[in-house]
Amino acid sequence: MKRVVLGLVLASTLVLAGDNPLMQPEKANEKAPDQFQVEMVTTKGTVVLDVHRDWAPLGVDRFYNLVKIGYYNDVAFFRVISGFMAQFGMHGDPGVTAAWKAAKIMDDPVTRSNTRGMVSFANAGKNTRTTQLFINYGNNGNLDGMGFAPFAEVSEGMEVVDALYSGYGEGAPRGRGPSQSLITKDGNSYLKASFPKLDYIITMSIKQ
Repeated sequence: MKRVVLGLVLASTLVLAGDNPLMQPEKANEKAPDQFQVEMVTTKGTVVLDVHRDWAPLGVDRFYNLVKIGYYNDVAFFRVISGFMAQFGMHGDPGVTAAWKAAKIMDDPVTRSNTRGMVSFANAGKNTRTTQLFINYGNNGNLDGMGFAPFAEVSEGMEVVDALYSGYGEGAPRGRGPSQSLITKDGNSYLKASFPKLDYIITMSIKQ
């Protein structure tokens, strides 16, 4: 009997995972509109992003699909460095993070500069963009030549971005902030236990 019950539980879990768009990056492939706005409600207030597909079409398509499926809801600003940038996009559920790990997109040409308020994908080298983003605090034009292609800009609420908690500084092992490897492993349970002052995106949605 125990084996039968266990089998039913596992089957139910697989069905739920199969129905969950967060676990199916291969289906998040809609083409984005040429321009649209995204509303980001955070623990510090609301931010509006103006998104431009012609700036970085592959990045915008990925971002559009992530927002539509609710990927960024309850996601932490885990790396906030004053004067530099605020980074986010590691999911609070390790299972979702694992599902997107290999869902990399090709690079876009850099057509805009990483100036204050511009939003770009983070990467780990050529053609490695997945889900992580950052908002520039200052003029980070030095990032342009490194392939970081802005695809959106903050049109409302930059003062909210400025107010995000930055006291933890750079992430481990270079600083005392959160470790990306531990976020990957334990998600928000690790962040909320070890870094309780972090700010979060409550919801992110496409403005109608």
